[in-house]
Amino acid sequence: MTNKNVNRRTILRGAGLAAVAAPALVGKGIAQGKVTWRVQSHWPKASSSFDDSLGVLAQRVTEETDGAFQFELFGAGEFAKGPEIYNLIRKGVVPMGTASPSYFQEKAQAASFLYGIPGTLRESWEVQYATKQGGLEEMVNEELVPDGVMVRTDKVYPTEFVLSKKIESAEDFQGVKIRSSGTMLDYLKAAGAAPQYIPGSELYQSLSSGVVDGAHWGAAIGAKSMSLWEVCKYHYKPALGFTTDSFLMNVDQYEGLEDDLRGVLDTALATRFYERSSEYQLGEAQALSSGIAEQGVEVVQLPDDVLEMLAEASAQILASEAEKGEIAARAADLYKSMMSDLGYA
Repeated sequence: MTNKNVNRRTILRGAGLAAVAAPALVGKGIAQGKVTWRVQSHWPKASSSFDDSLGVLAQRVTEETDGAFQFELFGAGEFAKGPEIYNLIRKGVVPMGTASPSYFQEKAQAASFLYGIPGTLRESWEVQYATKQGGLEEMVNEELVPDGVMVRTDKVYPTEFVLSKKIESAEDFQGVKIRSSGTMLDYLKAAGAAPQYIPGSELYQSLSSGVVDGAHWGAAIGAKSMSLWEVCKYHYKPALGFTTDSFLMNVDQYEGLEDDLRGVLDTALATRFYERSSEYQLGEAQALSSGIAEQGVEVVQLPDDVLEMLAEASAQILASEAEKGEIAARAADLYKSMMSDLGYA
């Protein structure tokens, strides 16, 4: 297989899940010398995922290619931020970046399902299965690849929000200003909150100045790494849902890699997805325990009347997302089938 004839079906199928094994012998790409990709992240450098997701991936690829393939990493806003990153990659300004699927949900019918429909699947492993074996990632790539972009999922993690005030009833929840994104915006709004999108690079300032009352940036790990607990001492449970982050790559530049370099990248992306998702579950428990002990964080359960409104919103969002087209309908069917099998519906 030459780099000009990479099978697009392989791209759609997540490079075969286990991917092409990294070459045992020095290949052409490694022998030719260094290839450097600039990578624009949506994570600020303060975010734990900048180092633990992107940094670890970059280090692994560099080590496994004996330094022939390297990444130059840029934090949120250095070239672009948030939803701007997709077009930066599509145009080839940088070969690779990171993004939440909520940032490109207008580009692919199944992107909202890859991001996660709040109030549906309840465990990390369930979303991992739906993403890879269930085919959500492939469904998104059915529309992204023809547009010149491909997605590989970074990890599955919980979404929980923090607030500067305590919520004890649905009445307390009315009008609360929460930084959010994607389908979570609709979800929180349906329960009476007043969610709004704010880029990660502007989040702490927005919280400390009172522009918003709270936010979700992942869950405990995100709150700790982004210093959200400094201004928002109330951490709310249960999780609103499980979501994912994504690596985005320019298709032409991916195809232009020599086979050995591309094989190392594919393998690193495929294996790191499961490693990172597992690491995150342990990290969540550690981060929350630290927040309680060291920063006076109080864990608060959402009131039953708020949970009831959120449950109604979840069903409405799932039905609404399914109507976006044939691919979205397939993604919704996957969700419904899994929820039925798991006894959730």
